[in-house]
Amino acid sequence: MNTFLSYLSIAALFTLVLLPALAGLARERRIDRALREAQRAGEARAPETAGAAQPFTAARRPRTRSWAKA
Repeated sequence: MNTFLSYLSIAALFTLVLLPALAGLARERRIDRALREAQRAGEARAPETAGAAQPFTAARRPRTRSWAKA
């Protein structure tokens, strides 16, 4: 009986440690699925006019050093 309780306690601790990781994995998959669906919906939608302007994306500026990190 003592061996069974030892195995049961190890299984419970393992579950408690693994549960947050599995919940995070499920959340990440749900977010990825929503992003894929949104991307497909955006690609499927035709532009309103043939000469529609493309969105402008600005180039990122290189980070400058802060005066506090001298």
